[in-house]
Amino acid sequence: MNTTPDTDTNHLPLLGAAALVTGGSRGIGGATAVRLAELGADVAITYREREERAAQVVDRVKAVGRRALAIRADAADLGAATAAGRRTADAFGRLDILVNNAAAFMMGATEEVTDEDLDRAVAANVEAPFAVAREALRHMGEGGRIINLGSNVSERLPFPGLTLYSMTKSAMVGLTKGLAREGGPRGITSALVVPGPTDTETSPADGPMAGTISGITALGRYFRPEEVAETVAFLAGPGGRATTGTAVYVDAGFTA
Repeated sequence: MNTTPDTDTNHLPLLGAAALVTGGSRGIGGATAVRLAELGADVAITYREREERAAQVVDRVKAVGRRALAIRADAADLGAATAAGRRTADAFGRLDILVNNAAAFMMGATEEVTDEDLDRAVAANVEAPFAVAREALRHMGEGGRIINLGSNVSERLPFPGLTLYSMTKSAMVGLTKGLAREGGPRGITSALVVPGPTDTETSPADGPMAGTISGITALGRYFRPEEVAETVAFLAGPGGRATTGTAVYVDAGFTA
C-alpha cells in the first residue's frame, strides 16, 4: 500500500489500497467506507441484515470510481468474520486496511443480563474482532493498517446499565496494543479510535438522553459519523504511519 504521498497521488493517498470495514452499512462504518473510497481505496463492507442499506454504501463507493463489495456477516459469527477477511483479499487481490467497527450494543442491569446476551456481546465485541484481525494479518504487507473502534464508555460510565457493553469494548485496548507489537516488525500499525456521542440510529442526537449526554461533553454536542470517519481515514493514510498501539479519542471531550 502506498502510504507516502507524492505529486501524483497527493489527492488520493489510498490509491491502490484495499479496505474492509466491518459493520459498514450505516453510521460510523458507512461513513468510513465512503471516506476511504474517496481517498482511493477499494472497499468491502460487512452487514448483518439490511441489504438495502449495504447496497447504498456500495453505490456510493462505486460512484467515486472504486470497487466495492458487500458481505453478509453477523457480527457475532466468528466464521463469518474470518470469511469476510478472506473474501475481501480474494476480491481485491490484497487487504491493506481493516476497520474493526461492527459491534453489539446492549444496555441493561447486570442482574438482568441473560447468558445469551453475554455470549452475543463477547462474540461480537471480543471474539469476532480478534478473528477478523487474525485473518487480515495473513494478507497484509508493509504499511498495513488495523483500526479498531472502541467506546467512550469503556473509560467513563456516567449511567448504570452499561457494564456488559463497557466490559467487552474494553477488550479492544488489549487487542490494539497486542497487534501493534506483533505487526510492528512487519510495518503494520494498529490504532484504537474511541468515539463519543455520535448521531446514529443507535444513539440519535434527538434521543431521550441526548441533552444530558451532550452536557457531559466539553463541546456540548453530538457529532456526525463523518467526523469519526475523518480520523479513521487519517490513521489509514500517510499520517498514521507512526501511530500504533495507542488510542485516539473522537468524543467531543466526553472523557476530558
